[in-house]
Amino acid sequence: MEMKLELVPIPVTDVDRAKAFYTDQVGFNADHDHQLGPEVRFVQLTPPGSACSIAIGKGITDAPPGSARGMILVVSDIDATRAELVQRGLEISEAQDMEWGARHASFNDPDGNRWELQQPRRRA
Repeated sequence: MEMKLELVPIPVTDVDRAKAFYTDQVGFNADHDHQLGPEVRFVQLTPPGSACSIAIGKGITDAPPGSARGMILVVSDIDATRAELVQRGLEISEAQDMEWGARHASFNDPDGNRWELQQPRRRA
């Protein structure tokens, strides 16, 4: 059996504001933006290099805006990635060394959905 996670819904209040945040500040690619009727808008955004995308929009999830937690963006150089995100105007925590060897930094989208950057421990 094979399963691939390809799309994760992220609940937001203002679709245009969220789309601008994820594309302009975080650097996600805007793949689709479709109005599927008066009550449904589907926006698909993909982090650069990722096989998994997020979906924001209207009528695509009943989760409360700001309730998404635990999304991890894995990067090879957290300091360089963090510096680029700060340059784009993103408010992001300082990178911290975790006891298990990885390094993490975190940020929230405009609704409070929480994201983590992770640089895994270098393997010997």
